[in-house]
Amino acid sequence: MSGNAAALSAVLEAAREADRAALVGYFPAGFPTEEGGVRAVVAMVEGGCDIIEIGLPHSDPVLDGPVIQSADTIALRGGIRIAGVLRTVREVHAATGVPVLVMTYWNPVDRYGPERFAAELAEAGGAGCILPDLPVEESDAWRKAAEQHGLATVFVVAPSSRDERLATITAAGSGFVYAASLMGVTGTRESVGRDAAELVRRTRATTELPVCVGLGVSNGRQAAEVAAFADGVIVGTAFVKPLLEHDDEDVALQRVRELAAELAAGVRRTG
Repeated sequence: MSGNAAALSAVLEAAREADRAALVGYFPAGFPTEEGGVRAVVAMVEGGCDIIEIGLPHSDPVLDGPVIQSADTIALRGGIRIAGVLRTVREVHAATGVPVLVMTYWNPVDRYGPERFAAELAEAGGAGCILPDLPVEESDAWRKAAEQHGLATVFVVAPSSRDERLATITAAGSGFVYAASLMGVTGTRESVGRDAAELVRRTRATTELPVCVGLGVSNGRQAAEVAAFADGVIVGTAFVKPLLEHDDEDVALQRVRELAAELAAGVRRTG
């Protein structure tokens, strides 16, 4: 593994050596504004996030729940484009030094040009890309470009993925495997899903890559529950909510910092 992807692997390895899970925070670019989004993500890192995923807002986000859909709509109305997403990656990485990935549906990357997107993402300091709707069988062009520019390609597995399919997906991916802990769209839930631990176990049987679990974690207790069996805990919706709920940005950012600190404490309670 080379380039910025190596930094991602190093952070995940350091968390493993510390006998804890990594805390991975998601936030959409351009929400509530481009500059405001950067400030929110910096607050997430200040609170304790180890790795950041920057969402590329999409007009038809089939995997995202109502909170992230609302944020995406605001970002799109505000004029966010791929250039703004890449600028967000650059500014967040420069301000924090943590690995930053872009999470995006395939269509915008395909239209922009996989080679161009990979080159510009790497140049901005990005560590990789999470592509939830890109079939492995159609990923060669992207993976070639990503590898050339030192980027990780993270694929998503779900409880519905059969063992043979898991092996195909994990063999093609790099950086880590994103395990969707339950069927359905993103969003906070009272329970993070009983299927998650079993999915991680099945995924680990096919790969040496770290397995990070997302969809539904919103507090320290849930983070600790997932950290007991996963290499990373991914949180998105819970970080977006304060910016939707508070008009006062300082209040919202303080809530984001506090939430990140609570989650960071949770991922350390792996015993």
